[in-house]
Amino acid sequence: MRDIRTLLACVIAFSFATDAALAQTAKYPARPVRLVVPFAAGGTNDILGRIVAEKLAEKFGQPFVADNRAGANTVVGSEIVARATADGHTLLIVSASIAVNPSLVRALPYDTLRDFAPIGMVAGGPYLMVIHPAVPAKTVGEFIAWVKSQQGKVNYASTGTGSPPHLAAELLKITAGIDMQHIPYKGGGAALPDLIAGRVSMFFGSIATLRPHVDSGRLRAVGMTTAQRSAAMPDVPTFIESGLAGYEVNGWYGLLTTGKTPRAIVERLSATLRQILNDPETRAQFVKNGLDPAPGSADEFARLLSAEIVKWASVVKAAGIKAE
Repeated sequence: MRDIRTLLACVIAFSFATDAALAQTAKYPARPVRLVVPFAAGGTNDILGRIVAEKLAEKFGQPFVADNRAGANTVVGSEIVARATADGHTLLIVSASIAVNPSLVRALPYDTLRDFAPIGMVAGGPYLMVIHPAVPAKTVGEFIAWVKSQQGKVNYASTGTGSPPHLAAELLKITAGIDMQHIPYKGGGAALPDLIAGRVSMFFGSIATLRPHVDSGRLRAVGMTTAQRSAAMPDVPTFIESGLAGYEVNGWYGLLTTGKTPRAIVERLSATLRQILNDPETRAQFVKNGLDPAPGSADEFARLLSAEIVKWASVVKAAGIKAE
């Protein structure tokens, strides 16, 4: 009899908990949602963040407000979300930088796998290598030869120490056997003025950020980091095509919220994000910016994040990258 009463108590408790979770989900979002962009305005994260925020607002009927919080290779913005109330009202759009930081930042103020709840992948695509037109090179091979002739005097910009564009450049240094000096910036938008002015010679960035400046002639496109050319800029060869066998870097972007956010809210956000990414209008916006929408489940993104942390740890170690 006691066992039966215990079982009934458990069933009733579970029922109340389920009802409470459903009620909380039904009311979500109860107020405007903050979508933290951990880079300065003007870069790919910013562009994607604003597209996703606008589409989520349309779906949920509440404002989703993009909030740029740049600094420390996404740590500043990420910490805001890690410490937020776990109710789905604070989101974070990230690149692979968040998977690099655990191996780069000694005193990371959060646990990447514990303090965030993955919602889903947003997009993937190549990085584009560009150079200032004053550089006497039009191909990857010519650029490598020029850098070798400069005896370590060439500098390049990145979106921050340990960022994917930084790692793409360091991988180029290792693969091609060249020496360049790294100049980190707080995002692509911050790096572009110096790049266009010629104060730095080379940069890896997104097609969305760089194509307007390539089209205007202020920058020269040299190579794509993916194994295949991009449909957005089909005339730009890959590094592999240019003779750098094995050189490949794929960019990705995803959406997170605060850890311990109710699973029902995470799943609702994830399902809505997939709807948005499968929408033809949204897909066209992404493709225009040289990115492929990547709809998937929260669990799939969680597995990718775990795998990327392991992958980039080995690259950081091989390149000897240290936090600045």
